[in-house]
Amino acid sequence: MERDRNRDRDRDKSDSYKRKERSDLIFGVHAVIEAIKSDRELNKILIQKGMNKELFLEVKEALNGKSFQLQFVPAEKMNALTSGVHQGVIAIVTPIEYQDIEVIVNDILEAGKYANILVLDRITDVRNFGAIARTAECQGVDAILIPSKGSALVTSDAMKASAGALNRIPVCKTDNLKNTVFFLQQSGLRIIACTEKTAYPLYEVNLRGSVAIIMGSEEDGITQDLINMADMRARIPMKGAIESLNVGIAVGMVLYEKLRQELNV
Repeated sequence: MERDRNRDRDRDKSDSYKRKERSDLIFGVHAVIEAIKSDRELNKILIQKGMNKELFLEVKEALNGKSFQLQFVPAEKMNALTSGVHQGVIAIVTPIEYQDIEVIVNDILEAGKYANILVLDRITDVRNFGAIARTAECQGVDAILIPSKGSALVTSDAMKASAGALNRIPVCKTDNLKNTVFFLQQSGLRIIACTEKTAYPLYEVNLRGSVAIIMGSEEDGITQDLINMADMRARIPMKGAIESLNVGIAVGMVLYEKLRQELNV
């Protein structure tokens, strides 16, 4: 009887360590193809290197004319994501619906209001992204703009880090960040590039009114093309030996400065 109790306890312990299937995954060739055909919001599609050629051709045909982000990965990564029969294809579903930046900006300006857009140039850490979204929502940002590729997207981890903010603030993707920033500029928004490559401290730069504030990647900051487009560059003054801040902290400082300036008018 004691042995039975020990066996039951060991079984319960083993069950507690079983991996829970992620709710944001669609796997299997036909399931993923149906998601593609129905225009589900997918962050990316993972394809196993060396997968069955005939099955790959089925997926490839379904992707014809679509712009989903594809990533070819080894079988080990696929198997680490799910214990289900994935057949070499896994789609990662976004937990939100991405919105159209042009519609959002036009609606704001037509209502006679100022537009406050946060542009994230290749921010890759999903937890940073979630924390930034939380700060942006608290500071009155109207929308967050990100590139479709080379950037953290809205995932379950980002949702958790945002403390619900990603359910409240619009997130917009673009296939060409430079062109979309040009649209913002042509719409009357001043483009502010936050970079150390300037002599102008943040508090001397006018952040009032309609602006698009660009924050760069954790690795190498804002791409030079976007810096060149900016109407104004601004740097965060620092006194320490370390020359850079975590981008999530930097976003909070910049957005606070914008709010401070507006409240002091």
